[in-house]
Amino acid sequence: MKPKIFVDGQEGTTGLKIHERLAGRTDVDVLRIDPGKRKDVEARRALINEADLVFLCLPEAASREAVSLVTNPRTRIIDASTAFRTDSDWTYGIPELNKKQRQFIAASHRVSNPGCHATGFILALYPLIQEGIVPKDYPVTCQSITGYSGGGRKLIAEYESNPSGRDKLEFPRHYALNFSHKHLPEMQKVTGLLYPPIFNPVVADVYSGMAVTVPLESRLLSKKSSAKKVQEVLASYYAAERFVRVLPYEADAYLDDGYFNMAECNNTNRIDLFVFGNDDQMVLLSRLDNLGKGASGAAVQNMNIMLGVDEGLGLE
Repeated sequence: MKPKIFVDGQEGTTGLKIHERLAGRTDVDVLRIDPGKRKDVEARRALINEADLVFLCLPEAASREAVSLVTNPRTRIIDASTAFRTDSDWTYGIPELNKKQRQFIAASHRVSNPGCHATGFILALYPLIQEGIVPKDYPVTCQSITGYSGGGRKLIAEYESNPSGRDKLEFPRHYALNFSHKHLPEMQKVTGLLYPPIFNPVVADVYSGMAVTVPLESRLLSKKSSAKKVQEVLASYYAAERFVRVLPYEADAYLDDGYFNMAECNNTNRIDLFVFGNDDQMVLLSRLDNLGKGASGAAVQNMNIMLGVDEGLGLE
């Protein structure tokens, strides 16, 4: 019997993208709620408990409510909100994190899908902390530029349906300047940093794409390492990963006349990791689709692992 899949929040940006990725699949049965009943608690409860696996593509409070509607030990959950990303009872959904994470995801009934900014940050920095290169008390800073689709339907509408305010939207806009961005807790916890990074997100006038930047000073590292050495560490750590590509240290061939294109991973579940710099200073640079590896692609990848099928099924 085919596993039954339900997306609670099917009209949201991530929910729609998950449906797109599942549309050609013949190995699962996708359940759908009547659009007129998508806020009907009893209708949702019935579908949640009928499904073998449920994607929650909801705001945090609604995700918590949805989990409370599960009345059987069989239904498995992948939550795309921030509700459970630092909850020790939930499994964090980055399969590439370490050698055991896939096993944890495969066995789990509760998986929290990571945030898009957090994915780029963690995959770049986590190996360097694990290898003892970056100390846990390093004063980490991070800037992340993202397409506006990461803000969901409201921000998409602001950019695409607001001609009178278009002038102010043409330029990149810094936000979360009070250092309370919702991805910060998972960025700190999963990497093991003793202090939260100074995180500066920026939204740009493009639909999707993301570039996450983490600068490092060699003199502050636990093990003095050049940019070339750091690239080698990342390349070795992710050598067997199909969705994580570590670009060569001499990466000018992957630039566009010296400029970095943050959209190269769009419409894929891939993340590209770069290291630029020299013996004294370097920058880690992650590139991903905020709706792909940063959201729906990662969710489907986790689903595949939980169902025991090819991890890359329906993904590219």
